[in-house]
Amino acid sequence: MRFQYDTLGERYAESRTTAAFSAADTYTLHGAIDALGGVRGLDALDLACGYGYNTRLLARGGARRAVGVDASEEMIKLAREHHAEQDGPAGGTVEYHVADAAGLPALGPFDLATAVYPFNHMPDRVSLHTMFRSVRNSLRAGGRLLAIVPNAGAFPRVDWSPYGVRILDRVVAGDAPLLKAHFLTEPPVPFEFHEWAHSELAEAAVEAGFSTIGWQPNRTPPADPERDDAYWTAYRAWPISSLMTCVA
Repeated sequence: MRFQYDTLGERYAESRTTAAFSAADTYTLHGAIDALGGVRGLDALDLACGYGYNTRLLARGGARRAVGVDASEEMIKLAREHHAEQDGPAGGTVEYHVADAAGLPALGPFDLATAVYPFNHMPDRVSLHTMFRSVRNSLRAGGRLLAIVPNAGAFPRVDWSPYGVRILDRVVAGDAPLLKAHFLTEPPVPFEFHEWAHSELAEAAVEAGFSTIGWQPNRTPPADPERDDAYWTAYRAWPISSLMTCVA
């Protein structure tokens, strides 16, 4: 899947910055980090970091090390450029590496790993389980994985277009159906991902050695002048994603 992002570049970064579903992802993920007491003094790994938005937020939160990895060379190039354009975070270091989350190099160990959608790019159970084992092996005992994963079963009943993404087709084949979609930028950005049920993800996590698995639906950010509370009503009825929490 790395090649679809290698060719998207800044258009992908734009879609992830402006889309409402991404705002909900970020609000949910960082709310969970706050509930754990923050990241100050921790070694943090950001999987599928894209252009480094969450990696930089981890660093600004006081992480001792904030390490972003992505399989796309283009995304890592953008991450380094965005980091260079901004003031460096106080305290710890920020690193970016081109690496596949299913075969991570020895970068850790880490106290925390964040992951926004990497598991749903795995096309079969073997690769899915391999990725979870790779992540588990990068964490210290007691370390945590916080992963944003799409909710299965919505297409074609739910229209997420108002929130920045539209599912176009669902192709049933192999271990998990393939969903074809667009980020609704101008022009739209095409992408694909596999529809893994939460039970399949949990099974892979347990097999990898995670001791505790939990779930919560994505939370919506507070109303603002651009998106009032009514805007989020349909999203709260069927969120695009959920937060998966795992303890090593």
